[in-house]
Amino acid sequence: MKHKTIIEPFRIKSVEQITITTEVERKNYLKEAKNNLFLLDADKVIIDLLTDSGTSAMSANQWAGIMRGDESYAGAKSWKRMKETIVSLTSYENVIPTHQGRAAESILYTQLGGKGKVFLSNTHFDTTRANIEYSGATAIDCITEEGKKPSLIHPFKGNMDIEQLEDNILKYGANNIGAVILTVTNNSGGGQPVSMHNAREVRRICDKYDILFILDCCRIAENSYFIWEREEGYEDYDFKEIAQEMFSLADGAVMSAKKDALVNMGGFIALKDKNIADSCINTLIIKEGFVTYGGLSGRDMEAIAIGLEEVFDKDYLNYRIRSTTYLGDKLIELGVPVMRPIGGHAVYIDAKEFYNHIPVEQFPGQSLACDLYVKGGIRGCEIGSVMFGKKDEDGKLIPSPMELVRLAIPRRVYTQSHIDYVIETFGEIIRNKSQSKGMKITYEPEFLRHFTAHFERV
Repeated sequence: MKHKTIIEPFRIKSVEQITITTEVERKNYLKEAKNNLFLLDADKVIIDLLTDSGTSAMSANQWAGIMRGDESYAGAKSWKRMKETIVSLTSYENVIPTHQGRAAESILYTQLGGKGKVFLSNTHFDTTRANIEYSGATAIDCITEEGKKPSLIHPFKGNMDIEQLEDNILKYGANNIGAVILTVTNNSGGGQPVSMHNAREVRRICDKYDILFILDCCRIAENSYFIWEREEGYEDYDFKEIAQEMFSLADGAVMSAKKDALVNMGGFIALKDKNIADSCINTLIIKEGFVTYGGLSGRDMEAIAIGLEEVFDKDYLNYRIRSTTYLGDKLIELGVPVMRPIGGHAVYIDAKEFYNHIPVEQFPGQSLACDLYVKGGIRGCEIGSVMFGKKDEDGKLIPSPMELVRLAIPRRVYTQSHIDYVIETFGEIIRNKSQSKGMKITYEPEFLRHFTAHFERV
């Protein structure tokens, strides 16, 4: 018998108190934070869906591993366990530990990038794009047309557009392509998965033009679930075997372990090519730490080694995907437009459609994210023209292809009653949504403006 009720495949052993705030208090808190949810204190948030990065609850086995962490400066046992786990998963012998994903991006893409270089991806995430552009290189997205349509049902909307990929290689020249980066799942594209067939096609093009192929693999386990569920020929595979096959197609990987390694801090680069790895190691030692710990403590490395095993557990992944889908399906029942089908780590609200009375230059996603906090103390994240919009030579906004609000669900943290509370809050917002007003930016930095920009209501 298949039960309809989703139960968490774990028991709660330790709890963290949530402070319940009032709507009046939240209005004041948001004003103090300049209408930027990144600038809010966490203890003023009831349900925190800002990110699934580093917000997981670790298991009893991981906490036990932390107690045996070897803090030796060089050659620690914890490093050996972490490296062995990564090599077993990826087949890449050259493993470089970093304190988180953006450090790995910075090190690798500094080596591969620079002025005149171009990186091609299904969709670059914010820190990926920033690290590439900071090096002087150019980041170009090659998302499929299906991936740009939030309401369209398609099993693999995170796929790379192979025709666009090849056209850009011919346009800029194969020698000028720093790397092709396939992000699985496609976070900026609505948490949508990438098919194995698409990864093979990317491999084919990279072989044709002799270009480096890198996986951004921070949600590789969730992507493997979707391949198992949706792609013909993988129904008898286990999730780890699917991940291993995808790794076998690439030349290397970058991972923020703060996602599918189920830890609060950590990351790595893993590569086939020892020469590229050696050049990265020089930067690692200068900026992060020695080659056998990078920016990590021994206890962090123990937790990563254990988490990379636990994440492929079938009961965990089934719970993870089904519980995220539960939130998305309930919002659809309310009439909330969401990115469909529902992704693995988050539900993405189509703010452009939901707040269709707010023009894109007034950032409907930021308005919705702020309204969600005021009404229910729920912190989400704008994934739209605040995060990805550009300005033309006249200072006019070039909007993002989509205006989304991401509700990223931390792993093993919230129960179904927390998610039901989120659903109820949307019901309240719907009743008065026509009264919401847009936003204008009153301060912004040069890079990654969404982290520290200030806003006012129009």
